[in-house]
Amino acid sequence: MNKTKRLEMLTRLRDNNPHPTTELNFSSPFELLIAVLLSAQSTDVGVNKATDKLYPVANTPQSILDLGLDGLKSYIKTIGLFNTKAANTIKTCQMLVDLHQGEVPENREALEALPGVGRKTANVVLNTAFGWPTIAVDTHIFRVSNRTKLAMGDNVDKVELKLLKVVPAEFKVDVHHWLILHGRYTCIARKPKCGSCIIEDLCEYKNKLD
Repeated sequence: MNKTKRLEMLTRLRDNNPHPTTELNFSSPFELLIAVLLSAQSTDVGVNKATDKLYPVANTPQSILDLGLDGLKSYIKTIGLFNTKAANTIKTCQMLVDLHQGEVPENREALEALPGVGRKTANVVLNTAFGWPTIAVDTHIFRVSNRTKLAMGDNVDKVELKLLKVVPAEFKVDVHHWLILHGRYTCIARKPKCGSCIIEDLCEYKNKLD
């Protein structure tokens, strides 16, 4: 895909959704961090149902530690892999208390040192909580980037690097939200809704559907 097409694609996505954000419910960097940690292999809707009950009771590292492992599990047991996620959440909260005065660090290395937090989760937190121009590539963004040929790569790291290279600075803060929402609701995996896609004429996917 050439530069002119990319610019037009991103402009349309921006015009359609000027102020995008995550669909996870949160009101602080810590709430966002825990929600993203819980969201692996789970839906945002499912995570929100759990955190909407959890956060009014415990929404700081210390208050979650005070719940204890079993107490935390009782709130997130409807989420897939909740045992592992609960253990990682408790460990993460302990590290935040011990190393960061209970605050979420605005630092990639420190974030990725937290249990259960990888590059994608760190990118989401840095972008959505702190406004960094990072791009968190999940399965939706990987699919949309390759399918449209916006930024091609055979793994998420390569797609991330390509997006960081080809997406102009003015779009970088919001592009991962636009692409994930586009992949979630329009450019879906099995039957993309090409007929109602606002970038269909720019997309270079060869097997478009009506």
